[in-house]
Amino acid sequence: MNADEPINYQYAMSDPESDKWLEAMNTKIQCMRENKVSDLVDLPPNSKTVRSKWVFKKKTDMNVRLDTFKARLVAKGFTQTLGVDYDEAFSPVSMIKSIGILLSIVACYDYEIW
Repeated sequence: MNADEPINYQYAMSDPESDKWLEAMNTKIQCMRENKVSDLVDLPPNSKTVRSKWVFKKKTDMNVRLDTFKARLVAKGFTQTLGVDYDEAFSPVSMIKSIGILLSIVACYDYEIW
C-alpha cells in the first residue's frame, strides 16, 4: 500500500483529496447498481450481516503520473461461519482447455479480443 493512500473511510474523508475519493466511491456504487451485483433480502433469523469496508488505491499511468483514484467495496467474508451464515460458495474458474479453444477460434477467424 502506498503511504499516501487512505487505510479506511475515515482517513479518505479527512484526506485533502477527499472529493476524488468520494467520486471514486460513488462511481463504484453506481457501477454495482447498473450491473445488479446484489439483491436486497430479509435477514434470516439467527444470522448476522456480513460487514464490508472500502479499500482505496491510487493508480498511475506508464510514466508514473497519478492517473485515477480507485475505491473498492469488499466484504469481510472471514466473519462468516459455514453452515451458520452460508451453505455454499461460488467461485467461477476457467479451465485452461476452454481458454485454449477460445484463442484457437479467435486465431482461425481473425477475431479481436478486448
